[in-house]
Amino acid sequence: MHSIDTLIIGAGALGLACAARLARPGQSLLLVEAEPLIGSHGSSRNSEVIHAGLYYPPGSLKADLCREGRERLYAWCAAQGVAHRRIGKLLVAVDEAEIAQLEKLQANAAACGVGDLRPLDRAALQRLEPAVRAVAGLLSPSSGIIDSHAYLHSLLVAAEARGAQLVLRTRIERLQPDAAGWLAEGVSAGEPFQLRAQRVVNAGGLFAQQLAAQTAGLQGIPALHLCQGRYFSYSGRSPFQHLVYPMPEANTAGLGVHATLDLAGQLRFGPDVHYLDALDYRVDAQLRAPFATAIRRYFPSLDPSRLQPGYSGVRPKLSGAGEPPADFVIQTPAAHGLPGLVNLFGIESPGLTASLAIAEKVAAAL
Repeated sequence: MHSIDTLIIGAGALGLACAARLARPGQSLLLVEAEPLIGSHGSSRNSEVIHAGLYYPPGSLKADLCREGRERLYAWCAAQGVAHRRIGKLLVAVDEAEIAQLEKLQANAAACGVGDLRPLDRAALQRLEPAVRAVAGLLSPSSGIIDSHAYLHSLLVAAEARGAQLVLRTRIERLQPDAAGWLAEGVSAGEPFQLRAQRVVNAGGLFAQQLAAQTAGLQGIPALHLCQGRYFSYSGRSPFQHLVYPMPEANTAGLGVHATLDLAGQLRFGPDVHYLDALDYRVDAQLRAPFATAIRRYFPSLDPSRLQPGYSGVRPKLSGAGEPPADFVIQTPAAHGLPGLVNLFGIESPGLTASLAIAEKVAAAL
């Protein structure tokens, strides 16, 4: 039976960031991924936004790790040559009734340590984005966009350069503590296998709870709620130079259907919020009408015929429909009492932005 120092389960942004942080020459680190490609789920099905950290409760893991992770991510991209751009985000109040919400958001951002938001009146908004209809706004200059696929690849390159090994089409199905650390059982390319690892990181994303339920002796597993976010692409030239976000929708799990750009200038709108009973990445073309209604609140000249179904992602939420948003859960040996094991639960947005900071917390815990 193979014995290794570190086993990381899941090769999305979190698993890859942990591998890049934990890999060391002379130590064995195995990164396993059930899919045939890295980042096949949430890490490649998102808005590719580098978040500033505006929305989250002050002192929460989401707030603190987003702010720290943002700076780590910008530095990583600069050092590793990962394409990115600080294009800035506009948060807009479309009518007078939303101004109080905008001010509350600014105060929350300041309490989270984000003090660079710039208030904009109607005229200033028009100068920045003539196609946007709003009475007031905030400019977040720390927000940006990233090539998420290039980022994932850069993490893998860094991890492998330090001795990590990636194995695809490999699923860990059970974990059992033993005298040497952890006994892992699973299937690789259709063949069952076992290995021992001194320490294990469960970065399984949508499947983290499934493995946790098959981890002997583990208690305190939070419930998983699958929440789909769908995107529509906008054909033709984008009228926007910045990300454009409406005020977050009341009593929902999302930030509103916003406008995002990729590094090629392609405009897309989303995501919406749609809870699921089972994993589903389909985008129904009949959603064009409700998307157009939401977008026209701040982009009245929208041509709905240019909206085309794009893609979707599924968030591994820890809160259900109508419930208050839940924080990240980084479950360490100090919490569950099992040495050498860290579980990552509910790492949704801003998980990509926070990934390098989360890897630091995992390293400290191990």
